[in-house]
Amino acid sequence: MATATYPPPPPFYRLYKDYTENPESAPEPPPPIEGTYVCYGSNYTTDDVLPSLEEQGVRQLYPKGPNLDFKKELRSLNRELQLHILELADVLVERPSQYARRVEDISLIFKNLHHLLNSLRPHQARATLIHILELQIQRRKQAVEDIKRRREEAQKLLKEALGTLEGQ
Repeated sequence: MATATYPPPPPFYRLYKDYTENPESAPEPPPPIEGTYVCYGSNYTTDDVLPSLEEQGVRQLYPKGPNLDFKKELRSLNRELQLHILELADVLVERPSQYARRVEDISLIFKNLHHLLNSLRPHQARATLIHILELQIQRRKQAVEDIKRRREEAQKLLKEALGTLEGQ
């Protein structure tokens, strides 16, 4: 039955058999899930909070606080990353056995950069939503202007047609 071209509806459709006559007969949807839930064998939570670097067991290289200058800190970490990559190249040439510490330092910088960028995701989402809404407003204003222009053209044509009918 699952491979049929038109498989039958799921069994719970019977709950809605009287919906056309009485829409209130349908069962209420379940309440939204709050807290943790299991999906495909993995535990998930409805609280989308970015865990801090300390919670992940990673040393934080940039200062803590609500008034963090993201641009400055990202540039600083980027410069530090470039320096560490150059040092890694020197170490690989001169002392190849000591590369592991440099790789760990680079990994730490990447984790900090990644965490900083992830903390900007809500701002990015908000800015994207604002941009989409502004585009929708602009399109609707253009549509209204187009309708007004076409209405004026139609009124002009109607007046011309009325004038030619009166002239006959």
